Amino acid sequence: MLRSLPKLSPLLSSARTTNIPRFLANSLRFVSSAQTITRTKTSTGRIAMTTRAPIRPMSSSTVSSITAEDHVQQPKLLKSTDDDHDGVIVEMDQPMDAATFVLILRSSISHWKQLGKKGVWIKLPIHLASLVEPLVKEGFWYHHAEPKYLMLVYWIPETANTIPVNATHRVGIGAFVMNEKREVLVVQENSGHFRGSGVWKFPTGVVDQEEDICVAAVREVKEETGVSNLVALPIKSFLYFPSEYLISRQSHKSFFDKSDLFFVCMMRPLSSDIQKQRLEIEASRWMPFEEYSAQPFVQKHDLLKYISDVCSAKIDGRYSGYSAVSTSSSFSDQKYYLYLNAGALKSSL
Repeated sequence: MLRSLPKLSPLLSSARTTNIPRFLANSLRFVSSAQTITRTKTSTGRIAMTTRAPIRPMSSSTVSSITAEDHVQQPKLLKSTDDDHDGVIVEMDQPMDAATFVLILRSSISHWKQLGKKGVWIKLPIHLASLVEPLVKEGFWYHHAEPKYLMLVYWIPETANTIPVNATHRVGIGAFVMNEKREVLVVQENSGHFRGSGVWKFPTGVVDQEEDICVAAVREVKEETGVSNLVALPIKSFLYFPSEYLISRQSHKSFFDKSDLFFVCMMRPLSSDIQKQRLEIEASRWMPFEEYSAQPFVQKHDLLKYISDVCSAKIDGRYSGYSAVSTSSSFSDQKYYLYLNAGALKSSL
């Protein structure tokens, strides 16, 4: 083998590499380029060959990449937004297994605690209902539920919890609709409290979310009787408005322990055709106001009698009621309404 060493040098030339297998040629090129071959003669007369790889300085980019890899990976956190009261809001969307979610949740709460956050709101859509149990086990509790999501909350600091409770009131409406013949629109219900009582009453209902009170009154009248094209008198006049100084109706533990506010809105119909709703309404008709007021049920109950008396005063021009005055606020671009006695206010000014 030692005798063949002198013959290696021709093999390293580009002209001769085509005559040997490709893998051998590549290996020889690697040896010649990456190593320095040193021949030394030993005391016995034999030739010893050693190789030494060249030492190259490590680039700064290589150092930085290795350093970054050596760093401890930061824990994942839940994506959140700040609320106006030193809390955070998390809107979950992507599926996640319970074990992974708990680890990320604990890291997030620790992070929020360091930032001085207080309340945590986590909004879970229906398709992530499997995360409810892990959240409850971590100390979260139900706040409210809607058709498409469930809201859970958590209080971080060891102080009194100041997270506001869920909505406490439900808003109901009654529609006092009178035509030019001094007749009022009344219905008999085939479901609910007045079912089978024979009592004729105003169309009533519940205000939907993001719905103005008078809009709700118009909707309920149309749904129950088919009467549409209603005009508020004069400008969304209310016969009752909750106030300690006025006749009003506010009750508690009315609907799943919620309090109830009730408004009566007076309107004039532009058409008198009735098409009653068969699901909830047994009968509907136009009734002379005096006949409505004379019902024993109305005269027996103070609440209904007060409403009847106020309606009568409104018809005769002895009661002005309240009007919804559109206004604005620097807190939001949304419309706001103040319900007040605009005529009395104008006179006082």
